[in-house]
Amino acid sequence: MVMATTTSTAANTSLGSVTLEVADPEAARRFYSAFGVDTYMRLRASEAHSTGFRGFTLALTVSGPATVDSFVGAAVDAGATVLKPAAKSLWGYGGVVQAPDGTIWKIATSAKKDTGPATREIDEVVLLLGVEDVKATKQFYVGRGLTVAKSFGGKYAEFAPGQSSPVKLALYKRRALAKDLGVPADGTGSHRIVLGSTADTFTDPDGFAWEAAASLAPTPS
Repeated sequence: MVMATTTSTAANTSLGSVTLEVADPEAARRFYSAFGVDTYMRLRASEAHSTGFRGFTLALTVSGPATVDSFVGAAVDAGATVLKPAAKSLWGYGGVVQAPDGTIWKIATSAKKDTGPATREIDEVVLLLGVEDVKATKQFYVGRGLTVAKSFGGKYAEFAPGQSSPVKLALYKRRALAKDLGVPADGTGSHRIVLGSTADTFTDPDGFAWEAAASLAPTPS
């Protein structure tokens, strides 16, 4: 499949922050600190109703299998549930865990062998939104000013990261994403995630909510 890459740099909107809505912010803060990803997101209290797959995952890319195991182990020790044990695949090595607050995390590497000891370093964090129509949602975001970095037809799209966010935004077919994570695709209610927009407030075609980043103050420690 041919990969299309755009070179446009015009952008008036980018992902400024990622906020998880949780029932117990203090418990979630302890978990994410132990997991090692607390600097990548914000937390805020919410009792919004949600059932089944929330339609997204946060993915960590790391250097090698030992580091994947290190993050999976830290997550499990802190209370996460293993959805897919870490294992080799055609593309590398990875596993999937679900945090106590319900958020699903994928930890993976393209390396199949370790070239050094395990570290706690994260190469990249990607927020994958599961959407019904990748092409249509991609065009919606282009219309909002985001810049496409990679696009694989109607299967996957990735946007250039904003300077103010350590998290990259990408789109994936909802059912394909659920299958990859090892969960049923069905789900209703709140996504329990809010994206911080560097521009205005809006909601995308799949119901993911964006708020002006300035209004997304971190939950006090």
